[in-house]
Amino acid sequence: MKSFTYYTPTKVFFGREEYKRIGEIVEGYGFKKVMLHYGGGSIKKSGLFDIVASSLKEHGIEVVEFGGAQPNPTLEHATEGMKLCVKEGVDLVLAVGGGSAIDSAKTIAVGAKNDCDTWRFAMKEAEPKAALPVATILTLAATGSEMSASAVITNSELGLKRGYNSDFHRPLFSILCPELTFTLPPYQTACGIVDIMMHTLERYLTRPGDVMITDRMAEGVLTTVVDAGRRAMKNPEDYDARADLMWAGSLSHNDLTGSGRDFMMISHQFEHEMSGMFPYVAHGAGLAVVFPAWAKYVYKKNARRFARLAELLWSITEGSDEEKAYKGILAFENFFRELGMPVRMKELNIPASAFAPMAAKCTANGTKKLNAIIDYTDKEIIEIFELADRD
Repeated sequence: MKSFTYYTPTKVFFGREEYKRIGEIVEGYGFKKVMLHYGGGSIKKSGLFDIVASSLKEHGIEVVEFGGAQPNPTLEHATEGMKLCVKEGVDLVLAVGGGSAIDSAKTIAVGAKNDCDTWRFAMKEAEPKAALPVATILTLAATGSEMSASAVITNSELGLKRGYNSDFHRPLFSILCPELTFTLPPYQTACGIVDIMMHTLERYLTRPGDVMITDRMAEGVLTTVVDAGRRAMKNPEDYDARADLMWAGSLSHNDLTGSGRDFMMISHQFEHEMSGMFPYVAHGAGLAVVFPAWAKYVYKKNARRFARLAELLWSITEGSDEEKAYKGILAFENFFRELGMPVRMKELNIPASAFAPMAAKCTANGTKKLNAIIDYTDKEIIEIFELADRD
């Protein structure tokens, strides 16, 4: 086990109707003016916005409304929010929504204390020195952003989607109410299931070597998500299934399932270029396409680890490690299909002509090499994209 620092300061309020306590919770921290940040109009149609805003106001907290966060949140929109925070003197950014609204809120909170300029942080050219605190009310189990140090933002002008980690991104508190996910469209639920699995798989499928306690926790998350995912897709109002998914989403990306390991979120890197160039691509859907192709490309480098997942998740016990590993990858692919996810580039309408430009963006035009089990130059990345388009 390698040395590591584990830091997860987010306080979690988990359970039915906990969101109705938002005013009491915020007042307890002493905040006076909150930016209420959200995506489209669904939280207003559902009445959630009114409940949250009323609770805040009842506790003497002023509300600054800022909606419009997109599924792949943009830097341009977040910059508007930063400027609004500065103008209004906001002291807490509260995201109500899924990972997109939360990542946008994190970007806004950092920008409000850094001259409304955060792209330099996303490009790893500098690190933030301060930020407004962030809190969340989660409405989609997927990205784990409600407890993570990461935030992903898209620069529409450059066609680049970039994420970076900072302790300033970790929410002060997050409210997790599984019932808020009951009315999600099946496609969004499925995208979330894939994303939760991928946050764990990216940390688990690394070079040979075990970290027993971390590995067993990761395996527990994965087996839970497969089972709970199927139950939630069958019965969207299964509270226990939704609760398992929501908590698994948080644990999958708060660094718990990767502690003591070296890893790189390589499928995420590839997918960011896909949805960066093609913003209509949902993150989970892009991952469902690229992960099986990546796995087919590298599994022989650690067949035993891939085979263990094949045994645990899919009950595949016959054959050599390499044979079980490959059958397991096909089982992942079939599970994604079962959820209604795409598994080929053509299903996302991403043309082969885009493979080389996406690869070039991954490697900064060939100036950097990625590493996760193997080294990746443009050549390897293009071959994985091609494999993701092959029947």
